[in-house]
Amino acid sequence: MALRTGAKLLMSCGFLLRRPGMRTLRAAHWRNAASVTTSHQTPRTSDLSSFAFRSHTCGELRQAHVGQEVTLCGWLQYHRHDMFLVLRDFHGLIQVVLPADEDGSHLKEMMNAVSLESVLLVEGTVIPRPPGQENSKMATGDIEVQAKEVHVLNTCRKLPFEIKDSVKKSESLRMQYRYLDIRSAQLQYNLRLRSRMVMKMREYLCNQHGFVDVETPTLFKRTPGGAKEFLVPTQEPGKFYSLPQSPQQFKQLLMVGGLDRYFQVARCYRDEGSRPDRQPEFTQVDIEMSFVDQLGIQRLVEGLLRYSWPEEKGTLPDPFPTMTYAEAMSSYGVDKPDTRFQMKIMDVTAQMRTLSLGFVQEALRKSHGCVKAIRVPEGAIYLKGRALDSILQLIKNKYNQDIMAVIVRSDGSWKSPLGKNLSEELQKALAGTTGAKAEDLLLLAAGPHDTACTALGKLRLELASKLEECGVPLCDPNTFHFLWVVDFPLFLPKEENPEELESAHHPFTAPHPDDMELLYTDPTKVRSQHYDLVLNGNEVGGGSIRIHNSELQRRVLQDVLKEDVNLLSHLLEALESGAPPHGGIALGLDRLISIIVRAKSIRDVIAFPKSFRGYDLMSNAPDAVSAEDLQSYHIQVTPK
Repeated sequence: MALRTGAKLLMSCGFLLRRPGMRTLRAAHWRNAASVTTSHQTPRTSDLSSFAFRSHTCGELRQAHVGQEVTLCGWLQYHRHDMFLVLRDFHGLIQVVLPADEDGSHLKEMMNAVSLESVLLVEGTVIPRPPGQENSKMATGDIEVQAKEVHVLNTCRKLPFEIKDSVKKSESLRMQYRYLDIRSAQLQYNLRLRSRMVMKMREYLCNQHGFVDVETPTLFKRTPGGAKEFLVPTQEPGKFYSLPQSPQQFKQLLMVGGLDRYFQVARCYRDEGSRPDRQPEFTQVDIEMSFVDQLGIQRLVEGLLRYSWPEEKGTLPDPFPTMTYAEAMSSYGVDKPDTRFQMKIMDVTAQMRTLSLGFVQEALRKSHGCVKAIRVPEGAIYLKGRALDSILQLIKNKYNQDIMAVIVRSDGSWKSPLGKNLSEELQKALAGTTGAKAEDLLLLAAGPHDTACTALGKLRLELASKLEECGVPLCDPNTFHFLWVVDFPLFLPKEENPEELESAHHPFTAPHPDDMELLYTDPTKVRSQHYDLVLNGNEVGGGSIRIHNSELQRRVLQDVLKEDVNLLSHLLEALESGAPPHGGIALGLDRLISIIVRAKSIRDVIAFPKSFRGYDLMSNAPDAVSAEDLQSYHIQVTPK
């Protein structure tokens, strides 16, 4: 029984494998590993201890292992009563019992000096726990390991936080010490689930459907439209690369090249401020196919997700439901509706048309004027006073849209700022349309259709969040509602100049075949062959059927979007070279995984993410570069 520490052990690691009692174990272990590799056979279960010092992981030992000699490696999680160690690795926890005899006293004394999170190697025998001392909260709680030797492979300094999921840590601290944060059980689970899903996606695409995994360049040229791109200087004066925000052009060119079916787990870049669901660098599962229509892409993606979906997260529907963009905006006020709860937007224009209030009549006289409503079941109980007023003011400030609140009291009477204008007849008409009943809250918006719906859509989400804070279970956290949203507009007015148009998706999206003539007469009314995949109110994928005709692509770029076609001459030439009809999609891998594991941010499913402002708090990137280093790039930094 011995404790070996520090440099002495590190220098003798080779001899550690040859100590009496270990030689047979390690030799057999390496023989087993070799037989697996030479036979090219994949074992039914992963050998998590192949090619390693250990014989088992900390989390895999059970009653069936009682009596076996084992070697474990991991981090010291706890040290209790001078008798027990709890060893942790990626697979779980195991309790280690130190010897109680005289030879073990020196070992206990030495272990008292070893800090938590030090790295240990333990040799011992698996034994059952004494009756009554089993721990049902641990997967290994029925057994423990009677230690014969404990080796300290490396000691640990005092850490800025404990490695426990129960310990609250600020996100900035977690990101500054990300290599410690990764040791947490939650982050281990997130990253391993992500790895499993990506592997299953590769199997589905490559092995079952003949896709080819192709890496595309991350050094490209700046192209028009879309998000802001990062520029990369070169040693040629005034010449820059650009980091692509997606492999869009490359995957289209692969279709022109006859590759037929492409995919890539692609790194993408956007020089934009971070949000909880976005950061400067991110990953997408990028897919493109030739000779395919919109329905074909949708069915492919549904099959991909069903095949790769974690078993513990339930099953997915077949097929996924579909909703048009117009229906989504009209019923939910947003193009990525959360369909896990009701509170849909309803039209009450016909009922409110008789209301003699001036602002209502003024709204109805305008183009596309309407009155829309949301019913909040039991909202009068939970949403009132300042809490409700603050939410309504938020909508007013953001959308310049007044919201009229109507409270249906417990006795069935109605309370509203509309007062006597809300006649008994009108109350009955509204109740008949909306289903309003005792203790409900009715919220009304009068104005242009798009403005009223958008405002109520945002209000719907704010109210749902507030209700869940009050303990009302609106959204089952264990349900996953996928939805296809289709028939988007092809173009939208630019925010900075509504007289000009920009692509709603990207400039390579094909027009809806039924709207081709409108492209030449009224482009604002053209629908696109663009489709978004929505999960629980979040866009997790977007794609389209592409323009494969060079003349049509040139017209969209030059005549509608007013872009310089010379920047895309390579693509236009490719489309003139026998381009097949093609389409594809990109799934946001970070966002998809974060929703599956119920993470608050995509940063919780990325090994080394950037901060909210796009910084790497661990390495302090981005950082300054010396004037000497910049000289070869012909760049000079000037103070503001």
